[in-house]
Amino acid sequence: MKNSVPPKAQSKLKAPTIFDVAKLAGVSIKTVSRVINLESNVRASTRERVEEAVEALDYRPNAAARVLSGKRFYVIGLIYENPNEFSYMQKVLNGALKACEAGGYTLLLLPLTLPNPDLIDDVQRFVSQSRLDGVVLPAPLGDFSEIQRLLNELNIPYARITPKTEAGDDLSVQCHDEQASFDVTQFLIEQGHRRLGFIKGDPIHGATEHRYRGYIRALQAAGIGLHSEFVRDGMFSFESGKTAARALLDLREPPTAIVASNDDMAAGTIFEARERGLSIPGDLSVVGFDDTPIASHIWPPLTTVRQPIVEMAEAITSLLIRRLKGEQVEPLDQPFACHVVTRASTGIRAAEDDLA
Repeated sequence: MKNSVPPKAQSKLKAPTIFDVAKLAGVSIKTVSRVINLESNVRASTRERVEEAVEALDYRPNAAARVLSGKRFYVIGLIYENPNEFSYMQKVLNGALKACEAGGYTLLLLPLTLPNPDLIDDVQRFVSQSRLDGVVLPAPLGDFSEIQRLLNELNIPYARITPKTEAGDDLSVQCHDEQASFDVTQFLIEQGHRRLGFIKGDPIHGATEHRYRGYIRALQAAGIGLHSEFVRDGMFSFESGKTAARALLDLREPPTAIVASNDDMAAGTIFEARERGLSIPGDLSVVGFDDTPIASHIWPPLTTVRQPIVEMAEAITSLLIRRLKGEQVEPLDQPFACHVVTRASTGIRAAEDDLA
């Protein structure tokens, strides 16, 4: 049955936003802002439609309209996926906060759970209730075209952390994930391992594919064939690491080393191996990615890839602030380097025959 609730009654159910007014009036949100701010460069007929929509929705101008009016409030928004394991995001927050403090800006946070059918509504509400001059988007939200379109419509500059793709004068920062994954896989090969398992991460993250490519490239460089049964999907969570490791260790000839695409999944791998009575690294070497606190807190401590996450977040937030201040800034043209941190979860393996 079609919803017969009149617009004014609907507004009692959920506070209307500037976006609702624009949709009802059939205009852009910038036009709504011009009407609300009593600007003269709006046709009379358009102004009348907007005013009728405002009346019908019982809309009250809020922070979004003030932001669109061109005033600056020195506020940066950080919109991010709320992960199960917070240590990576804590480093992002620390870096962004350092840049904001240095630049005289306030940092406001919007954590989001994915998947989220109300994603754009949540972002719109955050923008409406905040006085944002700019937005920082860590992966994977920086790759969501709906969010980019919304911010472009609002004329709110944004910067992205480790997106899948970069474009034009896009403000974004990258870590050299593929090279780092190559390096850590090559490290295991140099220790004598020939049967190397790999656990992928969440496919909506650009880093997932880049890290998988590095693993493949290291195998190719060493003349080791890629075997599909040695590659398992994960979701960057401890539990998905356990599940993937279980499948790998159930193989008739299981890997002697496993590369997990982040530290949480590596920790899950170690847990599964120890549940089976396997020795780490005697029976199985394990490496992770990110060098989050769990890497040094589990036993044995985890060999992993350290990313300069704080520095990356600080650098890109600083560039965004400089752009907001009217400076001409060039995009970062080089990814940040990562390096392997060796700990007790890896060890030398006797030379083995190649897998055909």
